Amino acid sequence: MSYHRSSLVEKQKHDHYDLLVIGGGITGAGIALDAAARGMKVALVEKGDFASGTSSKSTKLIHGGLRYLKQFEIGLVWHVGRERALVHQLAPHLVVPEKMLLPIIKGGTFGKTATAIGLKVYDFLAGVKGKDRRLMLSSDQVRQEEPMIRSNELLGGGIYAEYRTDDARLTIEIIKTAIRKGATCSNYVAVKNFNYHKGKIAGAQCVDVLSGAAFNLTADCVVSAAGPWVDQLRERDNSLKGKRLFLSKGVHIVVAHERLPLKNSIYFDVPGGRMLFAIPRQRATYIGTTDTPYDGDSDHVFANREDVEYLLAGANGMFPSAHLSERDVESTWAGLRPLIFEEGKPAGEMSRKDEIFVSASGLISIAGGKLTGYRRMAERVVDMVAKKFQQEKSKTFKPCQTRNIPLAVMPFRNHQEAVEYQHFIKEKIKQLGLPPHYPAYLVENYGKEALTIADHAVVKEHQTDSELAILKCELEYCLEQELVMKPADFFERRTGRLYFNYPSIEPYLNDLLAIFQKKHGWDQKTTTAEKDAFLLLMKASKNFEI
Repeated sequence: MSYHRSSLVEKQKHDHYDLLVIGGGITGAGIALDAAARGMKVALVEKGDFASGTSSKSTKLIHGGLRYLKQFEIGLVWHVGRERALVHQLAPHLVVPEKMLLPIIKGGTFGKTATAIGLKVYDFLAGVKGKDRRLMLSSDQVRQEEPMIRSNELLGGGIYAEYRTDDARLTIEIIKTAIRKGATCSNYVAVKNFNYHKGKIAGAQCVDVLSGAAFNLTADCVVSAAGPWVDQLRERDNSLKGKRLFLSKGVHIVVAHERLPLKNSIYFDVPGGRMLFAIPRQRATYIGTTDTPYDGDSDHVFANREDVEYLLAGANGMFPSAHLSERDVESTWAGLRPLIFEEGKPAGEMSRKDEIFVSASGLISIAGGKLTGYRRMAERVVDMVAKKFQQEKSKTFKPCQTRNIPLAVMPFRNHQEAVEYQHFIKEKIKQLGLPPHYPAYLVENYGKEALTIADHAVVKEHQTDSELAILKCELEYCLEQELVMKPADFFERRTGRLYFNYPSIEPYLNDLLAIFQKKHGWDQKTTTAEKDAFLLLMKASKNFEI
């Protein structure tokens, strides 16, 4: 097993694979893990960093989709409700229980009776039990729980169970688990075209984005899990016909927690029949999401002023005493939902169900779906691949194994053990004097590997300030164990600092770039170019001028 990108890419240049997976988001990662666990020889390539597309831009909830009840997608709620409990079990440090407060507003999406019934049905469909079952509140109880919620037209509220995660961290943990199971997964490898043998797909023409080296990757079966780029690959395969993708942009904004000091995550009505989330996380609170058609460049998706103004207006409508303005927005993120186009439906009403397309050449493409449903989506695809091998090559593989594969090297037995480990880490790093969110942040991000980072930080603290010490140790760990190649890989997707701790980046950026430079052998020109590219990303995340 190797977490070193150079050896993984080298292996892909020379080996022949049963399965090539294109796309290193949550869906592709799940497919690679499922297939490798069944005994297939698997290669995965991602043209950017893992989770650099949709899978780092969600609302970061593993949720049952309460709003899908309104659209009568009962089966979807039933399946994702059970999947979220399973994903929590597989990664209890990373997929954590989160109580969600639903204020009931006069004229809102859910009335008092409808909310009581809807949440009960939701609990039943999602398999919620015990203390996690819904709790109905009076308007006074809602105000006591969250004083910032507007009091006029407030009829009451309901509290129900959800799960919070970090989508990019979940993706990288699945990638690492797939590698441990024998998959060869490489970031920054782009597919330029497909290779064929007797009219059937036989691999791909790839380019190592970092070195510029081109190579052929050969495989008996190819699956495209490229999210918003699925139709581009279908076009290269000359199979873009019938159903197509509809891209919808979802934007979130982040403010300091002190500006919106919520105790609970809140799912609330805004004018126009939509609903938004406001979710406290570490030192911040984030608000989202929008749902608007998108036909721009899929590789460069950012929030604009209209998006930000919409979210601020929605938040100020529910929390009028906050008086949030553009000056309060510390960071933003924007991602694309690859939905299956449905004639006559607005973006917010299009189904989130996944769909599989198989072309005449044998290219299998999967699109649509939800973060919560990644494991079942992967199972469906790999079942199809296994059936193909059985029929065409009389080759058999094991059934799906992923219900029982923890997403950590040293897994926690349950969430309570993960919480206790946070207390252990708190004692370990007490002398560093870090902000109070750090123990939970480290354990939720790295599981029991947080101890390695904490121990090294305590040693380094004598040489530098505490926050720089912990940052250096995080970066060294991620460079060694998590295939980090560029600053955004670390600040955006491995740590979430670009979103949730934006002010902590710039003071230490040069110190951390020196570690990148040493690890990757960058010359000064490359280091400057990488810094400039990342500063541009920081500006785009902060300024929303585009």
